[in-house]
Amino acid sequence: MAGDAAGNGPGPGTADDEIARGRRIGVGCFTTFIGFWSGGMIGVLIGKVVGGARGCVPIEGTPACDWYYFAAVGMIIGAVSLPVLVLRRLGRNRKP
Repeated sequence: MAGDAAGNGPGPGTADDEIARGRRIGVGCFTTFIGFWSGGMIGVLIGKVVGGARGCVPIEGTPACDWYYFAAVGMIIGAVSLPVLVLRRLGRNRKP
C-alpha cells in the first residue's frame, strides 16, 4: 500500500469511492450506447406494427412507413431508460 509523503494513504485515483464512480461511469456509458441502438430497433418494430395497423405500404427498401420517427423516439427512450435501470439496480446491491 503506497502512500504520499505525509502518509495520507493511497495515491490519487485509488480510493474505493473513486473506483466505484469510475465503474458507474463505465457501465453508464456502455448501457447508453446499447440502449440507443436497441431502442431504435424496438422503435422500428413498433413502427412496423403501427404501419400494418394503418394499412400503410412502405417505400421499397424501407422497413416501415415513417420508420425514422419511431427509430428516433426509440433511440432516445432506450439511451435514457437502460442506463437508469441498470445503475439503479447496481446501486441497490451496495451495502449500507
